[in-house]
Amino acid sequence: MDSLLQTNIEEEVEDAPRKYYFSMGEVCEMFDVAPSLVRYWHSEFSEIRPLKNKKGNRLFRPQDIETIKVIYHLLKERGFTIQGAKDYLKSQKKISMGDFELIEALKKIRSQLVAFKEQLK
Repeated sequence: MDSLLQTNIEEEVEDAPRKYYFSMGEVCEMFDVAPSLVRYWHSEFSEIRPLKNKKGNRLFRPQDIETIKVIYHLLKERGFTIQGAKDYLKSQKKISMGDFELIEALKKIRSQLVAFKEQLK
């Protein structure tokens, strides 16, 4: 039953108005990582290009979030090294984004199937 509730919450979040900018804190919370790691990724990957406000705070755009999702997937889930992830992104940018979107869709379908299975019990 909890997974069904989680699915409903995810659908509500997807229907919410899209944000144009995300703070460092929001990005860190999305990926459950420390701000220092996000700053490090920003320094290592030229694909992450946040804007900075007058105070110097980074403001991440939705395309930056998508790039960070791919980087997180490559480094944390697939075990790539920093250099390996850089090489992969440069050589297969379009393929890696498509692969990542496919993986996210499959994860969502899996969670829905698990919720249906729980309802049948």
